[in-house]
Amino acid sequence: MMSARELILSALRQGNTATAAGEPNDAGAIAAAADALIADLSLGRPRLGEGSLPMLFERQITSPKVAASLDKAASLADVPRAVDIYLTTHGLAREIALQPEPALTAMDWSGYHLHEEVKSDTIVAVGKALWGIAETGTLVFHSGPHSPTLFDFFPLHHLVVIEASRILGYLEDYVAASMGQPVPRNVNFVTGASGTTDIEGTLVRGAHGPRFLHVILVEDS
Repeated sequence: MMSARELILSALRQGNTATAAGEPNDAGAIAAAADALIADLSLGRPRLGEGSLPMLFERQITSPKVAASLDKAASLADVPRAVDIYLTTHGLAREIALQPEPALTAMDWSGYHLHEEVKSDTIVAVGKALWGIAETGTLVFHSGPHSPTLFDFFPLHHLVVIEASRILGYLEDYVAASMGQPVPRNVNFVTGASGTTDIEGTLVRGAHGPRFLHVILVEDS
């Protein structure tokens, strides 16, 4: 009687033999099987629970396993005020690196000392996510002229703006929404602040990125 390992290897050998003999698997059959897998995505996806997508996103991103904080702003114009509340609460100066995103730079940052670049010793940076994923509390960033990748990794405190209308249910929804769009050089999926348990199994925040992640959810898109 063959072991499980032997059964697997035998199946692989048979597949290789069929291909080598000039009898490759039918491409149409493969496509049909793939279509069947995605015919009803709900069969393979967990339920998100009750509530709107922004509500579910908030619940997930502030959960203990993601451990980010979240505040709300009624509109984009209210974001500087929400940033000020965070800085005041944490005893931080009103000095920030501001991502060169037009929606952010157009805001009234009177009273702030702004930097156009983020550096390894930057304390606070304010950026804008492209999408949010309700299932996991994940933020999606595309690199580009208005979205330098280092904004996602260098600051100690990363404050991220996301509109409620940009919250999707599942990661697959992000893939669908991105179809036909220009492909960025870099995509980052950020789920909570940076952390590692490599040293004696103790969770250490800020090991390879921001130690604190704070989301400002804009309710009026």
